[in-house]
Amino acid sequence: MKRVIYMAIMLAMTIGMAAGAMTAQADEKEMTYGRELMSEQERREHHQKMQSMNEEQREQYRKEHHERMKERAKAQGKQIPDEVGERGKGMGQGRGMGQGRGMGGGQGRR
Repeated sequence: MKRVIYMAIMLAMTIGMAAGAMTAQADEKEMTYGRELMSEQERREHHQKMQSMNEEQREQYRKEHHERMKERAKAQGKQIPDEVGERGKGMGQGRGMGQGRGMGGGQGRR
């Protein structure tokens, strides 16, 4: 019986870690500066390049990419925010500590 419980816990942890890794990849793709100016293939290539670099190389590539996207936007007569995620000025997708309700309505006992 203990072995079954242990295996179930290990399976749940593995699934949780895989889901976390997939979320991190999705977040990275969403955080690509100028993504709205890029084709799907350009976004894929950008993502692949980012994954193949170390952190120092990644930072340099980000700066270069940022400038290219600013130039592309200007050439197309468009404006994009200076930083990724600035559209709502801090009004992101609700990640972090906020007014979330969690499980239940938060009303408690009265």
